[in-house]
Amino acid sequence: KGNVSLEVRMARAGLEWSKQKFMIFSGIMAAVFAGLIFVLTNNIYFPVLGIVIGGVGFPRWWLGFLTKRRLKKFVAEFPNALDVITRGIKSGLPLGDCLRIIAVEGAEPVKTEFRRIIESQTMGLTVPEAIERLVDRVPITEANFFSIVIAIQSKAGGNLSEALGNLSKVLRERKKMVGKVQA
Repeated sequence: KGNVSLEVRMARAGLEWSKQKFMIFSGIMAAVFAGLIFVLTNNIYFPVLGIVIGGVGFPRWWLGFLTKRRLKKFVAEFPNALDVITRGIKSGLPLGDCLRIIAVEGAEPVKTEFRRIIESQTMGLTVPEAIERLVDRVPITEANFFSIVIAIQSKAGGNLSEALGNLSKVLRERKKMVGKVQA
């Protein structure tokens, strides 16, 4: 989680902006906040605070907000994607075809992330390597579990549909538990 680049943070938030576009957005926010504070206070020194808040604070907060919202949607939809993979494998489809189905027919943001997995495979990565990159873009425990299950299965073999079915159940139970704790 530590110190990640702006590009990675924007990807986690689901923004497909260039670094330059984000900097322009930050500059505009700095000007807006400085202008608002100047109009409200009629003091020439306080707008400096608005420049800092609008240029640095607000854009960082906004990225954090978008990231949390996107990760929450991902966690909600991810067990369904695992179920699609499980059913596909049980019916005889290869893992790659199951991933493609989710990349085409899944709900956002799972759809986009699985499309990136497929694109990574097209560029020459193995399935475990492509899914490992998912963990960088979606830094949540659920994605990490998925990556580990796929990596272990690709090296040691075993019943992938059973492992993913169990993972799906665990994720749904975790979601229920979090809901109970919040209630």
